[in-house]
Amino acid sequence: MNTKTDTDMNAYSNSYAALNGMTMDEYSFLHHASAGLTANQTNTFMAVYSSRRKNPTDILLATLFGFFGLAGIQRFMTGQILLGILFLITGGFLGIGTIIDLFSYKSIANDYNRHLAYDCYHIAKMNN
Repeated sequence: MNTKTDTDMNAYSNSYAALNGMTMDEYSFLHHASAGLTANQTNTFMAVYSSRRKNPTDILLATLFGFFGLAGIQRFMTGQILLGILFLITGGFLGIGTIIDLFSYKSIANDYNRHLAYDCYHIAKMNN
């Protein structure tokens, strides 16, 4: 016999599984961020989060564009506009910044997604 809690947990797990390229770190902070939300608030949280979330693979692909003269796209994607402009003007700090971002693309995506989860939590709390 499934209880309401079991049904809610299955719904939460299924909504997490739908996020492409999710790491265990991201799963952990999403689980903690949505822990105190009602079912309706969790639905709002996941809808907003999944529509704005950045997949680490997309960040990696955008970083690779830096080697073809479009350095900084990954920074524009994550809302770091000034750093993106700086990357674009300097050719990714003469390629060094682009190489660093190539190795740290997962942390760039996780940092962005962690801040996004915090914002989504507040949006969901305003939704009763």
